Amino acid sequence: MSRPLEISHLVKRFGGLTATDDLSFVVEQGQSVGLIGPNGAGKTTVFAQIMGEYRQNSGTISLYGKDISRDSTPERIRQGVSRTYQVPRPFAEMSVLENIRVGRMPNNLWQMIRRNPQREKEVELALSVGFSAADFHKIPGELSMGDLRKLEMARTIATGTSVMLLDEVFAGLTVAEIAQIAALIQQMRNDGMTFLIVSHDLKALEPLVDRVIAINYGTMIAEGSFAEVLSNKSVRSSYLGVA
Repeated sequence: MSRPLEISHLVKRFGGLTATDDLSFVVEQGQSVGLIGPNGAGKTTVFAQIMGEYRQNSGTISLYGKDISRDSTPERIRQGVSRTYQVPRPFAEMSVLENIRVGRMPNNLWQMIRRNPQREKEVELALSVGFSAADFHKIPGELSMGDLRKLEMARTIATGTSVMLLDEVFAGLTVAEIAQIAALIQQMRNDGMTFLIVSHDLKALEPLVDRVIAINYGTMIAEGSFAEVLSNKSVRSSYLGVA
């Protein structure tokens, strides 16, 4: 079986700044992989390149063995990869159910809004990520950060994704909300979802991943189990600030 995600010799430059420097890694079917590094290491830039939001200068991105490097973002979503963002990006005037509906038909927004919605699908998804019926018609401004994270994940699931990129999904959450999001990720792992997860919350991340990739200045400095990576001298120096 082809690997869900394969990054090969990825390079991205912004003027004189090299944000991704010959980066290569793979994510196997059903795996959950952590992507860690200090602020400015290039983690979010990697996500943006995988999704086609930034185009790499060189290198390839493959999804299930197909080179998607030249595909548009909507084309990549249709082929099974989607992401969340450090700062949630819901449609501010839409309800929880309407936001999830956008995820189900991201390329036909106007037609989707005008037609009669298949409400059962949105309800099922909303309930699956922990919303109650009382939340269905709330707009994003009425939601906690934990609920906004759940909404982003629900919209991502709604695209039909099989490879989910989570960017700082625990940021800004209470301890209870972190536990809820972690349980949701674990359930999706059990259901076969493949994950690439960026997080500075190593305590929350550790039980959710099969292995970890550490990067700095856009290049890989370590890869392996959590214990192996966190004991690496380069990681301890650049990320943890210890010798």
